Amino acid sequence: MSENPSTAPDRSEPRFVAACVQMRSGRDPLANRDAAVTLVREAASQGAHYVQTPEMTSLVERDKASLFANVRGQDEDVTLSALRDVARERGIVVHIGSLAVRNGDKIANRAFLIDAEGAITASYDKLHLYDVDLPNGERWRESNTYTGGACAVVAETPWAPLGIAICYDLRFPALYRALAEAGATILSAPACFTKQTGEAHWHVLHRARAIETGSFMISAAQGGRHEDGRETYGHSIIVDPWGKVLADAGGAEPGVILAEIDLARVTEARGRIPALKHARPFTVERVGRVG
Repeated sequence: MSENPSTAPDRSEPRFVAACVQMRSGRDPLANRDAAVTLVREAASQGAHYVQTPEMTSLVERDKASLFANVRGQDEDVTLSALRDVARERGIVVHIGSLAVRNGDKIANRAFLIDAEGAITASYDKLHLYDVDLPNGERWRESNTYTGGACAVVAETPWAPLGIAICYDLRFPALYRALAEAGATILSAPACFTKQTGEAHWHVLHRARAIETGSFMISAAQGGRHEDGRETYGHSIIVDPWGKVLADAGGAEPGVILAEIDLARVTEARGRIPALKHARPFTVERVGRVG
């Protein structure tokens, strides 16, 4: 029997309540599963129809050997199974920002969209891998461990098409424009953003992607000092199509944020600034000589 199920609005009603679950996932997949389940249930109890969790919901681990020891195939993942049960139990849509899933001799950083019946309706493998050297000495080489995806995904929800992306994808505006041109009116970038880059760019990038496409941006995040030593920025965020921040977790502590998503704002923003319609093909010519 369902426990206090949320009643999702009919598609003809362009409003719903979205929630972001902010986490501080660690090295124990079972503890992370339990934390995610608790927070998703809390969001549903507060009236959310759609709940999003962060990138790497089930495991945040830098050590490659430990990561591989704790990662399972999609069909064996305990967090995926548990959140499918919660979606069915509460009658909500659950968007798992990503899980680490075995993919041959590497790992896929994979997002899942789960409907109110507990069925997986879409999945997406992170396209852009985070291979960077930061000024504070942090060095990341996701390509050593993870496989990059090859296909962008726009998934149907009961309210509107959702463009699914993950973390570093946020820095690639062409991806978000392509998702919007393919029909998405809600976009996402659930993340495990480093504190250093988050402080510099998290908010401005979210507002930019929303404004450029006239879409909602909804991104749950990891936050705080993790067991593997990394520090993530937090600030799970929901931004409207005009670039207004509707909800911000305000820091790095685990918790839930919610906002009403009024899809009429998409029509309004795209009507004011029809940039998606005004794009023109062009070539680039490099001129002049140096030296």
